Amino acid sequence: MEPLPQLSLGLVIGKFYPPHRGHESVIQTALRHCSQVVVIVCGRAGEAPDGQLRRAWLQELFPTVEVRLIDDIYPSDDSQLWADLTRQWLGRAPDAVFTSEDYGDRYATCLGCRHIRVDPARQAVPCSGTAIRASPWRNWEFLSPPVRAWYALRIVVVGAESTGTTTLSEALARHYQTVWVPEYGRAYSARKQAQGDTHWTTEEFVHIAEEQQRRENFAARAASRLVIGDTNAFATTLWHRRYLGFDSPAVAGVAHRGRTDLYLLTGDEIPFVQDGLRDGEHLRHRMHGWFEDALKSGTVPWKLLRGSPQARLNAAIAEIESRWPIALLKPAHQP
Repeated sequence: MEPLPQLSLGLVIGKFYPPHRGHESVIQTALRHCSQVVVIVCGRAGEAPDGQLRRAWLQELFPTVEVRLIDDIYPSDDSQLWADLTRQWLGRAPDAVFTSEDYGDRYATCLGCRHIRVDPARQAVPCSGTAIRASPWRNWEFLSPPVRAWYALRIVVVGAESTGTTTLSEALARHYQTVWVPEYGRAYSARKQAQGDTHWTTEEFVHIAEEQQRRENFAARAASRLVIGDTNAFATTLWHRRYLGFDSPAVAGVAHRGRTDLYLLTGDEIPFVQDGLRDGEHLRHRMHGWFEDALKSGTVPWKLLRGSPQARLNAAIAEIESRWPIALLKPAHQP
């Protein structure tokens, strides 16, 4: 690229479907050469991730940039129409349009401004939105944390008390070289016991469900294609039943807002181990039945795991890889 003078207003426009490192490179180039940069996200109904989410991701990644969302209802090949609309959206023509696309030449000519092409051959960042939508996991290195969190597979291990959920969660995270989310409710319960508090409220379970979900979403940003959860808000609905004796619509509402791609249910055939916190050995079999019934009546795939820790791990890996090919789940540098 030839040296450019410092420009006033730069524009980056596109679908960003989804945003990836190539898009980020274009925006970074615009920021280097312009005192003000506006990014326009073109979104259409029915797209996933939707335009609002894509706009929010870009705004998070580039907090000093003005990111706008427009309803993409216009013919894609009418450069003059897009130029006229752009003047309306911005209140003026930009000094330069930054793209990696051929359409930029005609579009910039209609605007009467420069067109700065950034990596048009896709050599610096060899990816595209089409390729990522087809296989986000194969193109993982081109995604930033907020986008990774949306695409990361959510594998959640659930089960009654002392059935090995933590052991399996840790083992799966080691196997896939990814992150796992410990059970927040356990830490919360430990604090209650230390304070001598034995009274539970629905509000506490809502808090536990929301915090577990928040931690899972945060961990997913650092995930290597999948994130492992040791319980989630769905499981919290059953812990609410166990301690308060009835189901809570408020806790169920939190669970409804979450997303899980696969549940792994740990069996209750192994011996109960008292660790100083557990108090439900007499209810363990009944609670396991609650989990089975709830999973059977739900829509998320699930697998019951029994046997030794190694047998459970092997069965869990087999179940995951029967649904998502291993080549998509391993980091690219692995054989």
